[in-house]
Amino acid sequence: MPVTHRSSQPTEPAGLTNADHESWRVEPRPWGAGDRWLIFHVLVMLGLGVVFAAQASAHGLEDHEHGHDHGEAASAWGGADELWVELASLDGAWASAVDVRMDGDALTVIANGLPDHATGRFPNRGNPNRIQPQSYRFSLPTDPRPRDVAQAARGYVFGVALNGVVFDPGTAERWTPDGLRRGGGPSDWTYEAFNAKGEPTLGLDASNAHVQSTGAYHYHGIPMGLLEARTVGSKMTLLGFAADGLPIYGPFAHEAADDASSRLVEMKSSYRLKPGTRPSGDRGPGGAYDGRFTEDWVYVQGAGDLDEANGRFGVTPQYPDGTYYYVLTADFPRIPRVFKAEPDDSFAKRRGRGGAGGPRPSRGM
Repeated sequence: MPVTHRSSQPTEPAGLTNADHESWRVEPRPWGAGDRWLIFHVLVMLGLGVVFAAQASAHGLEDHEHGHDHGEAASAWGGADELWVELASLDGAWASAVDVRMDGDALTVIANGLPDHATGRFPNRGNPNRIQPQSYRFSLPTDPRPRDVAQAARGYVFGVALNGVVFDPGTAERWTPDGLRRGGGPSDWTYEAFNAKGEPTLGLDASNAHVQSTGAYHYHGIPMGLLEARTVGSKMTLLGFAADGLPIYGPFAHEAADDASSRLVEMKSSYRLKPGTRPSGDRGPGGAYDGRFTEDWVYVQGAGDLDEANGRFGVTPQYPDGTYYYVLTADFPRIPRVFKAEPDDSFAKRRGRGGAGGPRPSRGM
């Protein structure tokens, strides 16, 4: 029996939309059959194992509220083939949909990429695109193993949030001697989605997200709407999973990484602006390294709380014995730009497909 929660929003969704199915595996170690039920309970607490259903009617939003019965929820997950997670969007125009299921040794999650929180108005002056449902299919590694040498995330969607929206921090805007070029191409200078003052550009909304030409809504920084909805008391907030299967948390973590009783503090990145000025002429845009370009930044070991992948090892509410986890920070890189473990190829971007192997433009959904 689905477990549902009442929407706090007074608006009526125009309708509900189903998506396809994706694979998730969140344990960073080998796990057995007994652990599958444990992960079911973890997902229930995260909100993935809880079904949020919102149905529009001519007279208003009709829903029902039930308690968190873990046995009931685990039973529902046992029949996950037909289990859909559907949430009403805040503007009532569409609904976010996520399907979670067990496929052998992997958890499968499918999403339409629509957020479960308020968004900015799209199109807007800085972004000409309109939000559209996607067909996302990702397969998360079942046994992520952190490595000493990080792998660049270029060419990959970094990860997927619990609401099915992707984390994709890079931009398609490049500097060339002839001026701004959109859509990629050869260049050593990539514009960031934030200006020299750290203010969002490119039409980003309050959740630091905007829309690709395919209609894919995606995060470039801390997803404030999701963070506010998921934060519970003084606990670390799990926001999603990276393409390598490791968890992604909000900006606050325990001051002592291995002590769950230590206070939460805002994590600081170890990236710093390069000194001096950029090359000019045909070699670069010139001017001081001020953060407008990805290449303005350099990792300085020990300068902050986090490593090159913007993460660290430590205990979390979902991993009381410890795990490696990524952190979304207020400053660069905001969303990590390198993977600590091996990413799954389903997150690899495909030219002309508007995202990764999983994200595909929706047809009539």
